[in-house]
Amino acid sequence: MVFSLIIPVYNRPDEVDELLESLSKSDYNEAFEIVLVEDGSSIPCKEVVKSYQGKLNISYYFKPNSGPGDSRNFGMINAVGNYFIIFDSDCIIPSNYLTEVRKELDRQYVDCFGGPDKALDSFSNIQKAINFAMTSFLTTGGIRGGSEKIDKFQPRSFNMGISKKAFEASKGFGNIHPGEDPDLSIRLWNLGFETRLFPNAYVYHKRRIDWEKFSVQVNKFGKARPILNSWYPEYNKLTYFFPTFFMLGLLLAFLLLIFNFDLLLQIYFVYFVIIFLTSSIGNKSVKIGYLSVIAVWKQFYGYGTGFLESFVKIILLKKKPQEVFPQMFFKI
Repeated sequence: MVFSLIIPVYNRPDEVDELLESLSKSDYNEAFEIVLVEDGSSIPCKEVVKSYQGKLNISYYFKPNSGPGDSRNFGMINAVGNYFIIFDSDCIIPSNYLTEVRKELDRQYVDCFGGPDKALDSFSNIQKAINFAMTSFLTTGGIRGGSEKIDKFQPRSFNMGISKKAFEASKGFGNIHPGEDPDLSIRLWNLGFETRLFPNAYVYHKRRIDWEKFSVQVNKFGKARPILNSWYPEYNKLTYFFPTFFMLGLLLAFLLLIFNFDLLLQIYFVYFVIIFLTSSIGNKSVKIGYLSVIAVWKQFYGYGTGFLESFVKIILLKKKPQEVFPQMFFKI
């Protein structure tokens, strides 16, 4: 088994520097290659890559912009390994990552896996708060934090592995973004491949986004899910509706105040207090606890409203996703 690490990048040389620096400290005792795909960047990272040529086995490619999914496919087509590991450029990789992956594959081989993400102490308070919102059992059920208990795990492409066999059979990622990773997972299942969570193969995901960008990102996540549900209705789940129910429930809670009924609003208040306390204790910071409340609110509002808009247009009105949300589809 030979690992090829596939990294698409767009205008992020600083991120690539941190990522490659972390990979240079890997304790993995077998050879591996890095395939870095510059997706039409105007601020390329070629000079950063050159500085690591003596430390790491890196192949560097520059191509026209066509989105992260197509860039990952490009990298896998040009890789020499037979098992591909995909990272986002804003990840920092623990030294034992590849060793942990190899242990899991040797113990119980699987053609596609995903790993969780964590935050480093050096991350900003907002980054830690967003990490909490994205990984906590209280918000996403721990899907990204490594505690998902469902049978069919959908790997996320910031930390994902796929065999060459599975890639060639599935043709890799589609042109939707976001949503390209669950789309690939479902197509792999339909082809007979299995996916699995590797809980110890985590990365430090340094999301370099502010509140506005985070809101836009989760809104797109919400819009993507009804599109996937329309493509693969057999994999639709009630839990996908929860953020929208959460927002509608909160609206109802305020409306009920007209009738002097405040029990529902009290329940929401208790939930956010639990968010605050859990994050404050886990991060050892009251400030991060407060910021986590903001992050969770933005996550539910962004995802919930995006899901509702997409559900009405795609599921109820039967409109074509590419026509309704053209910004979510790259031209390949």
